[in-house]
Amino acid sequence: MSIRFNAPFTALLAAALFGATTPLAKALLGSLSPFLLAGLFYLGSGCGLATVILARRLKGDGGQPAGHSRFPSREIPWLASAIAAGGVAGPALLMLGLQTTPAATGSLLLNLEGVFTALIAWIVFRENVDVRVFLGMAAIVAGGVALAWQPGAAGLPPGTLLLAGACACWAVDNNLTRKVSAHDAIFIACVKGLVAGSVNVALALTLGAAWPKLSTVALAMLTGFAGYGVSLVLFVVALRNLGTARTGAYFSVAPLFGVTLSWLLWPQLPPPLFWVAAALMALGVWLHIRERHEHPHTHDPLEHSHRHRHDAHHQHEHDFAWDGDEPHTHVHRHAPMTHAHAHFPDIHHRHTH
Repeated sequence: MSIRFNAPFTALLAAALFGATTPLAKALLGSLSPFLLAGLFYLGSGCGLATVILARRLKGDGGQPAGHSRFPSREIPWLASAIAAGGVAGPALLMLGLQTTPAATGSLLLNLEGVFTALIAWIVFRENVDVRVFLGMAAIVAGGVALAWQPGAAGLPPGTLLLAGACACWAVDNNLTRKVSAHDAIFIACVKGLVAGSVNVALALTLGAAWPKLSTVALAMLTGFAGYGVSLVLFVVALRNLGTARTGAYFSVAPLFGVTLSWLLWPQLPPPLFWVAAALMALGVWLHIRERHEHPHTHDPLEHSHRHRHDAHHQHEHDFAWDGDEPHTHVHRHAPMTHAHAHFPDIHHRHTH
C-alpha cells in the first residue's frame, strides 16, 4: 500500500480505536469518578506500551539496534509540553466543564479540537493547506456537528469556555507532538500515558474518589491500552507521515466509529442526522485522500533519526556495521536536494510555499 493511502488508513484506524473507547467504557466499566476513569485509561496505555517496549528489548537481547539513538534531550521540552497540555490540562478542563454542560452540548463543543488543531498547524507552523484540504476539514467538522446535534439542547452553559479550553489544550498537544513524531511512537505514547495517568489518578484520589475493584481496574486499563495507547501510537505515526492538520482531520471521524459501535452494542435505528453526518465525514475523508500536492521543492540539510527504508529521500552511508535489514532506525543525514513529486507535509517536507 502506498504512503498516499497507508498514512490516511493509519490515522483512521487510530480514530476508530479511540472512538470505540466511549461505548466500551460504558459497557464494561459502569460508573467511576471521571478523573479516575481518565487516569486508568492513561495508565493502561502507558503500562501496556511499557510492556511492549520491554518485550521488544528482550527479544533483541536487551540491547539497542546498531545505530539506534535515544530520545534526544533537546526535544524533551516539546514532549513535556505536549503531555502537560494534552494529558494534564486538557482532561482537567474537560471534567470541570462537563459538570455544568449538557452531554449534547459537550459533544458539539469537542468538535473544536479538530478546528483548533488545523488552525494552529496552518497559522503557527505554516503547514500547507489548499482548497480541497480546507473543504475536507470543513466537511468532517460539519459531520461531527450533525452527529452530536440535539435540537433544544442548551446553547452556552457555564462550562462552555472550559470545554473550549480543553479542545485548545489537545490541539496544542497535537501540534507539539508533531515536533517529536520522527522518534519511536511507542516510547512517546508510553511516556504520555504513564505521566498523564499518574497525574489524573492522583488528582482523583485527592478529590475523594473510591478505588474500584480489581476487575474494574483491569478492564479500564485494557480499554485504555487499545483506545488510548495503540491509538496514540498510530496517531503519532500518522503525524509523521501526514502532518498535523490532516491527521487531526482524519482523527475527527472518531465519534462516528463510537456511535456506530454503540448502536451495535445497543441496537436501535440510527436517526436521519447520523446518515447526514456519515455522508459529510465520508466526503471530507474522500477530499483528503484525493489530495495531490506536487511542486518543485528543496530539502535543506537535515539530521535526524527515525525508522526508514533507503528510498529516494534516504540515500546515505552508514557509520556502523549494517546487515542490510530494512526498515531500520539510526541517526542519518539528508544532503540538500531539489526535486518534484507528490507529498504531504511529513517530517521531510516542512518547507515554505
